[in-house]
Amino acid sequence: MKISVLGAGAIGGLVAGYLKNCGQDVSLVGHPDAVSAISTGGLKISGARGDLNIAIKALPRLVEKPGLAILAVKTQDIDGVLRDNLEYLHDTVLLTTQNGVQADYILSKYISTENIISSIVMFASTYLEPGRIVHNFDRSWIIGRIFPGDAQKLEELKSILSQAFPVATSNNILGMKYLKVFVNSTNCLLAILGVSMQEAFADLDVCKVSIAIWKEGLGIVNKARVRLFSLPDFPVENITKLTNLPSEQSAKIFSGIMTSLSREPLYGSILQSIKRGRPSEIDYINGEFSRLAKECDGAAPLNEKLTGMVHLVEKTGKFFSKEELLREIKGLV
Repeated sequence: MKISVLGAGAIGGLVAGYLKNCGQDVSLVGHPDAVSAISTGGLKISGARGDLNIAIKALPRLVEKPGLAILAVKTQDIDGVLRDNLEYLHDTVLLTTQNGVQADYILSKYISTENIISSIVMFASTYLEPGRIVHNFDRSWIIGRIFPGDAQKLEELKSILSQAFPVATSNNILGMKYLKVFVNSTNCLLAILGVSMQEAFADLDVCKVSIAIWKEGLGIVNKARVRLFSLPDFPVENITKLTNLPSEQSAKIFSGIMTSLSREPLYGSILQSIKRGRPSEIDYINGEFSRLAKECDGAAPLNEKLTGMVHLVEKTGKFFSKEELLREIKGLV
């Protein structure tokens, strides 16, 4: 099967590189700077599985119809990449990898829902520069369907992806994706402060803000009657138990978990986009809490404030100090 990965960033590059390294017929579609770097010097991956330099076909857009397209651009870029490549994607199975819960619904405007398979990426990687990626840690890749469809396609996809990653299937991937919103929601603080996960969450005051993000989010999903579903290695109880502990205790536990995730600095997808001068996916992560709150006549003042602060960093290129952050959200935590 011909596989095309649309998006040559942290996840797209890693997925394309490992599948190619396993012998799959893979091409990678990306921005011109990534295409040039990969075509000239190969795709360089370091980190969890050692150092690799993988020769892979890199293109600015599709030139033939793949049997499987893996959509690895940010949610806000889906419309653009679909318009550019749609002629080769009809009747192709498309796998979404985006954070948040909106990607499949956006894709359904262009593609039959029968051909849309959703996924949650639990492994992490960092985009250093065009053609260079650090694989921070290895965890599972979860696949499932938000829309009804052929179960056989899901099994066929699992057999392909399992050659390069541990793959699990889910009968409630939407509930898992909402839980992943919680996992990703504290990354807004890295983007606001301009620091790594290890630096940010070594500070207990910042960890307390993270717990407050979760508390507000949990109130919203409960009001909206959204059922969260446990992820491998991250049960729903991680959220419910930490948000019910005294703030000092929960902050210390949260700090210990987050600072030990990777030996290499972790920056999160939001800050990585800002460092590359591109819009982040903040509206589909913390902004998802705000959207959901409006649907159920609720409120998400902390997440709305943090979303606005990330947009300000995107606009000005100026990060906030910890003191400025705490001052801006005073009364919301």
